[in-house]
Amino acid sequence: MTIAYWCVLIAGLMPLFTVVFAKRGRPDFDNSEPRAWLEQQSGLRRRADYAHRNHFEAFPFFAAGVIIAQQVHAPQNMLNLLAVLFIVARVVYTVLYLTDRPSLRSAVWTIAFLSAIGLFVLAGLTH
Repeated sequence: MTIAYWCVLIAGLMPLFTVVFAKRGRPDFDNSEPRAWLEQQSGLRRRADYAHRNHFEAFPFFAAGVIIAQQVHAPQNMLNLLAVLFIVARVVYTVLYLTDRPSLRSAVWTIAFLSAIGLFVLAGLTH
């Protein structure tokens, strides 16, 4: 399995890590209606839930970019680099979200988004 494919797995697991921050340590957590409970949270828990949701939103675009680039046999080193850049940016994005640094978070989100676009560009230039 390539580094890029491992990055897809990591990106797919990222939402699980952020939702732990939103739900952990609260005795009043209601697992019968977790979304309704999360909507009532504030501060770190609310931001962790929003990061959780954003990871789900970012995943399909990134995964499709990796898969398409692999399918057309894009240069593996560049493909791996873009995939790792996406993961690193998403980890930094998460830290910035949890620590409430919105402007810097948005800048890092842009880096991750551009790296995902780069996967499609790489695929297009290869085929």
